[in-house]
Amino acid sequence: MSFLQPKRQFLALGGVVLLSLIVPEVWSQDAPAAGGEEAIAPTTLMDMILGGGVFMLPIGILSIWMITLAVFMSLQLSKKKYIPVGLRDEVLGFMSDVRVRSSIDAAAQDSSYLGRMIVSAYPMVDATDPETLGRAKVEDAIADFTTRENLGTMVFVGYFAVIAQGATMLGLFGTVSGMVLAFDSMGLSGGSDPGALAKNISIALITTAGGLVVAIPSIFLFYFFKNRFNRMVSDAQQVVIQGLEAAVATVNADQMLARVPEGIAET
Repeated sequence: MSFLQPKRQFLALGGVVLLSLIVPEVWSQDAPAAGGEEAIAPTTLMDMILGGGVFMLPIGILSIWMITLAVFMSLQLSKKKYIPVGLRDEVLGFMSDVRVRSSIDAAAQDSSYLGRMIVSAYPMVDATDPETLGRAKVEDAIADFTTRENLGTMVFVGYFAVIAQGATMLGLFGTVSGMVLAFDSMGLSGGSDPGALAKNISIALITTAGGLVVAIPSIFLFYFFKNRFNRMVSDAQQVVIQGLEAAVATVNADQMLARVPEGIAET
C-alpha cells in the first residue's frame, strides 16, 4: 500500500489548493451580503488587458513574437550547432599531425558553424610557408566567412530591439490617446462624469504598462543572445586558429628544438 501514499499526498495538496482558491471567493460573496451592500467583482488580468483598448492587440502580437523568437534563438544558438565537441577534437588531432585535407574532409561532413568555417579557411593553408602556413590568408578567409555568415543571425537577434522599440512606442501612443480622451471627456461633461474620465485614464496607464512589460524583456533578450552569439563565433575562430598553430608547431618542431638556449636541457 506504500505506492498509494504519493497519490494521497498529491490529492491532499490539491484539496488544500482548491480550498484556498474557493474560500476567499465565498467570503468575498458573503461579506457584502451581511453588510447589505452589493458585491463588487474583482478586476482580473484579462479585464485589465481588455481595458487597454485596441492598443493592446499589437502589443499582444509583439509579445507572442518575442516569445517565439526567444525559443527559436535558444534552439539555434547551441553548442551542437556551432562548436560540436567531437568535430573540434577531431580537427585539432588532425592538425597536430598536419593533416589539413583530413581536417577539411571531416568538417565538410558536419553542417555546424565550425565545420563551415574550417571548409572556408583551411584551403588557404600555404605549405610553401612553413613559418606560418599562410596564417594571414587563413585569417582573411575566417573574416570573410564570419562577415557572410553572421548577417542572417544578427538580423534575427536585432528583431528583439525592434520589438522593444515598437512596444514602447505603442504604449506611449496608447498613453497619449488615453489622456487626450480623458481631457476630452472632462471638457464635454464638465467633470461630472468620473466614470468616463477613469476609463480613459485606465487606457493610458494599462497601455503604458503593457508596452513596458514587452519592451523590458526584449531588451534583456537582445543583449543576451547577441553576447551569446558573439561568444560562440569567437570560440569557433579560436578553434580554427588553434588548429593552425598546432600544425605550425609540428612543422617547425625541429627548428624549435634547435633554438633552445644553451644550458637548458631538453625534456
